[in-house]
Amino acid sequence: MVLTDSCGRPLLNLRISITQRCNFGCDYCHKEGEGCSRGECEEMTAEEIVRVAGIAVSLDISRIKLTGGEPLMREDLCDIAQGIAAIPRLKDLSMTTNGSLLASEAEKLHACGLRRVNISLPTLNPEAYMNLTDGNLENTLEGIKAAVKAGFNPVKLNMVVLKGINVKDVPTMMDFARQTGTILQLIELDPVNVDDEYFSAYHKVLDEYEEMLKQKATSIETRKFMHNRHVYRLPDVTVEIVHPTENREFCAHCTRLRVTSNGMLKTCLMRNDNLIDILTPLRNGANDEELKKLFLRANQIREPYNKTT
Repeated sequence: MVLTDSCGRPLLNLRISITQRCNFGCDYCHKEGEGCSRGECEEMTAEEIVRVAGIAVSLDISRIKLTGGEPLMREDLCDIAQGIAAIPRLKDLSMTTNGSLLASEAEKLHACGLRRVNISLPTLNPEAYMNLTDGNLENTLEGIKAAVKAGFNPVKLNMVVLKGINVKDVPTMMDFARQTGTILQLIELDPVNVDDEYFSAYHKVLDEYEEMLKQKATSIETRKFMHNRHVYRLPDVTVEIVHPTENREFCAHCTRLRVTSNGMLKTCLMRNDNLIDILTPLRNGANDEELKKLFLRANQIREPYNKTT
């Protein structure tokens, strides 16, 4: 039976941050809401990650996404994926990545059980890409091509839209998604782990893109269990709009729980004041039933961060 919190929201998805290490330096990265600096968090072992995932699936939390940081910084990523993919009743295993290290690993990771990837791609302009990420655009483009070729489906391109930087790139990104058979996600800048000055300078409301896509779409899907976000299916490309966490609609339809890279159950992207330590009990020999109780407690304290705004 699917768990529901006190507000009636089902708990369907688990995001596991397997590292805060990253080879990029994107200023807009929310780091899954974690408070520690990159590389400073203790990391769970592959076996611990798989065990936590198994507990989640036993509670019907059957969709798992590996996040970071950059997951490909871990040399044991395939072991992690393979272990989770083997869990009975798992429905979906996916990963977020900047794609720069993916080209040589995509086929192997698909064989290890990963099925979907979200690849961060803020722009197709090499210079702007370097300024935003400290990374090489060509490496990421090769990673995208390799992911499509390896059979990941879908491959989603995460474009954080930043005022004055990449707003004019949206049509080009739509063309690229069309050409590569990928899905474009236009993402509104989140106020998580960015300072007020940065958010004020670069935040761009995506309403005008919603209106443009409504006019062009042959069909529009509302993803009830993904914050009620809208998916616009155009004749030759699919575009999703992801609004930020600071709205009631997003929170009212949240179906997620997070595990931080240092083994804490995190009930909300916006909060670090109610974390539940699952790693220490695990390392102290807690059995499965004891670990399940920690998940149940985390679900009990899940609540919408924005209730009235």
